[in-house]
Amino acid sequence: MSTREDLFVSPSWLAGHLDDPDMAVVDGSWHLPSADRDARADYEAGHIPGAVFIDIDTIADTESPLPHMLPTPEEFAAAIGGLGIDEAQMIVVYDSVGLYSAPRVRWMFKIMGARTVRILNGGLPAWRAAGNDIESGTAHPRPRVFRTDFDAAAVRDLAAIRSHVDGRDVQVVDARAPERFAGTASEPRPGVSSGRIPGSFNLPATDLIANGRLKDADRIAGLFVQAGIDPAKPIVTSCGSGVTAAIVNLALETIGVEKSGLYDGSWAEWGGRADTPKHSGSA
Repeated sequence: MSTREDLFVSPSWLAGHLDDPDMAVVDGSWHLPSADRDARADYEAGHIPGAVFIDIDTIADTESPLPHMLPTPEEFAAAIGGLGIDEAQMIVVYDSVGLYSAPRVRWMFKIMGARTVRILNGGLPAWRAAGNDIESGTAHPRPRVFRTDFDAAAVRDLAAIRSHVDGRDVQVVDARAPERFAGTASEPRPGVSSGRIPGSFNLPATDLIANGRLKDADRIAGLFVQAGIDPAKPIVTSCGSGVTAAIVNLALETIGVEKSGLYDGSWAEWGGRADTPKHSGSA
């Protein structure tokens, strides 16, 4: 089982290690369009000293019509190396909310072969609350070479989810809000139907978080039980577009599930197609 020390660092720990030569700090903030926030502008206005900004909408498969789909390993390596990061560094990721998009960025790093990736516990709000320094502008680190070791098994595509639905061999866990899972609320993206993947389970990512931090392992384990999910059986996570699904993957690590998949296209893909089965109503 991963411990908190395997997954998170505190603001005080990071403050004491900012000048380590093999430390890389990443602002992985991202917001839904409805939030009316510009994550890059927020980063330039104020970020942890030395942090670089990763935009999941540009370090992505930009030719896909789906939002922030994974880039190829080669594209990832080029972009991340250009930001002065290599796979052997200690990488600390945070976001401006507390815990929202940072798990997605950590997931990207991990499946691309980064060896040590932690999340700043409490994110930028906790860093500010501790009275730590903030700098503005943009960091310009020296480029490095990021050598990828892509974990393809951690990523599920449309064909794999179709197979899982037909075979019922995997538990698909949907991190969206209950109303979206039930199909009683409209989806925020145009052209995407309401509803859920047949046979899927609902565990909203927001239920796993308190005050911008992941809840403790015992409470997380209880939430999976309440949702009818067996952590001992294979799990693939999903959400609206593959961002909050990574929060569920992170939570699974805290209760000993080290190998769970993530459906990268998520509901943006499944719900946006006419040829995929969809369920609605109470489970």
